[in-house]
Amino acid sequence: VREIDERGLLHVMNEAIRQCAAWARAGLDMHVGLNISARDLLQPELPERFLGMLATHGCEAARITLEITESAVVEDPRHALATLERLRATGCGLSIDDYGTGYSSLSYVRQMPVHELKIDRSFVMHLVERPGDEIIVRSTIELAHDMGLTVTAEGVEDEATLQRLAALGCDLAQGYLVSKPLPAAALETWL
Repeated sequence: VREIDERGLLHVMNEAIRQCAAWARAGLDMHVGLNISARDLLQPELPERFLGMLATHGCEAARITLEITESAVVEDPRHALATLERLRATGCGLSIDDYGTGYSSLSYVRQMPVHELKIDRSFVMHLVERPGDEIIVRSTIELAHDMGLTVTAEGVEDEATLQRLAALGCDLAQGYLVSKPLPAAALETWL
């Protein structure tokens, strides 16, 4: 099972990098985010395989952001953080995905060499009508900015939420309000 899972990740990673490079050659300034699981993060050869794919397709590392969950580091912090450091050295972006849903402490978040924090949709979707969610989102944005991180809100599905996030200083929004997931060709048309 592990080998199949690993091949699946490598296939998805390779296809995403190939597509990103094709967009760059076509003059589209696109960046691609790839989710990396805890198991993937513990694979010592991941950074070298990533670099190989970038070289094969002629893709700049800076066009790729690898997204990891907080809990991915908890399983084996020493190895996970070492892999993250090696991945960061490639020049790619690193992001904490689904922030607020994991069981890690802020000490892990502080140690992670990331540039972005993505607030989980469970805190964003009812932001306007739930004062408690707004407190969590506002505090997270302030904390992330104090740490020098960009903040993306996941699950933005209406204009009122988008406007409130803007007022709170959120940097980016992701969700159905912006666009539903699209195949590459449809995305090019949408752009």
